[in-house]
Amino acid sequence: MASKPNRQLNRALCYSNNGNRIAVSPSVIIIGGGMAGIAAARALHDASFQVTLLESRDRIGGRVCTDYSFGFPVDLGASWLHGVSEENPLAPIIGRLGLPLYRTSGDNSVLYDHDLESYALYDMAGNKVPQELVTEVGEDFKSIMDEANQVRSENSEDMSVSRAISVVFERRPDLRLDGLPHKVLQWYLCRMEGWFAADADTISLKCWDQEELLPGGHGLMVRGYFPVINTLAKGLDIRLGHRVTNIVRRYNGVKVSVENGRTFVADAAIVAVPLGVLKSNCIKFEPRLPQWKEAAIADLGVGVENKIILHFKEVFWPNVEFLGVVAETSYECSYFLNLHKATGHAVLVYMPAGQLARDIEKLSDEAAANFAFTQLKKILPDASDPIQFLVSHWGTDVNSLGSYSYDIVGKPHDLYERLRIPVDILFFAGEATSMDYPGSVHGAYATGALAAEDCRMRVLERYGEVDLFQPVMGEDTPAFVPLQISRI
Repeated sequence: MASKPNRQLNRALCYSNNGNRIAVSPSVIIIGGGMAGIAAARALHDASFQVTLLESRDRIGGRVCTDYSFGFPVDLGASWLHGVSEENPLAPIIGRLGLPLYRTSGDNSVLYDHDLESYALYDMAGNKVPQELVTEVGEDFKSIMDEANQVRSENSEDMSVSRAISVVFERRPDLRLDGLPHKVLQWYLCRMEGWFAADADTISLKCWDQEELLPGGHGLMVRGYFPVINTLAKGLDIRLGHRVTNIVRRYNGVKVSVENGRTFVADAAIVAVPLGVLKSNCIKFEPRLPQWKEAAIADLGVGVENKIILHFKEVFWPNVEFLGVVAETSYECSYFLNLHKATGHAVLVYMPAGQLARDIEKLSDEAAANFAFTQLKKILPDASDPIQFLVSHWGTDVNSLGSYSYDIVGKPHDLYERLRIPVDILFFAGEATSMDYPGSVHGAYATGALAAEDCRMRVLERYGEVDLFQPVMGEDTPAFVPLQISRI
């Protein structure tokens, strides 16, 4: 995406001590090179601001991480576009780039980003679960969650989703399942936990369904997310390997220090690091952030979901979109995404979440891959060994310390908005600042654009250029290009 200077603002005006007008460009430091940080940098750069982006990793993208070591792209982090429609703020970029998507579900699926069109579930002994039973239990799961919402409406105090389900079973013994149906129900709960990257005993009943879902269903990025990030980042001043340790707010701007001792100064800063990094207090703010901001950071949940990506010489599994293992507890259940269906490559992706993901992170990559393969062998005993594997570590990676945010028990949903609200000349962006679309790439992108606009207006106010208040994403936005989505 080429840089397009704002015709109204090539230079903002300020005054020297002797009263002479001098020309300087407004300046902003952006901390974090994930989708939110890159989106903010792109918008401000295109508005003729001096933008310096500081990123701790040796790459851009953050929790968007497309790996090419297999000889083709696979996403170790975000891989879905949630809401395949013109209403998705990422749709214009994806459409213009001609990036194909593979639809994994339509709207309002009980499995969120999958539906029951193409799948195979097995028990621990390798016996296939009848599809009629899976459908029936899916209806039971909906009924249980509807009843849980009734429990919510009758109680002023919050409780976990897990506790609410227990209350439902006490009130409605007819909804309690045993034997194989119980195991299938646990698998549905496992997939719910995957959506939140957290265990059901930590997910808020009050807030579990507060997220807005854009229309159009869910589409897998067939060629990965990196082309989107790379396009947005073109022409930006990005400093890789710059881990920020200190952010000082001063009367005339900000001073940002990095681990190697260098300092950067600017009129304002946008903090677009993951919630887990903010929680770790590895970035010191001077003066301290207000108590309400620190409370928002502390009280939002951050979950863990990882990928163990297994590359095989050839396909030996059913031609379905996903495989699953049902079990007595959601912790023991398994889920494998079949990338061959979407991309043509012989790849299965094992995706543990919550405590299981945290436990697997304690293993070596080889042991983690072996664990995933062992789960696969339970349902497909003749499975051939993988020829390559990749393992993500979003929970222990010091640059993320978690996968994405979620609502924990007893805390209000408006914490996302509190995390977003600026503090003087410090602005905040990232999926955890999106009240409507937390945990999503488009949510992160939208918060980056919003922080950029808020920052631009605040800085120009200081420069006295109030006549320049026009949207950063200006009038010359090209026509929408339809998204390419298929399902085979």
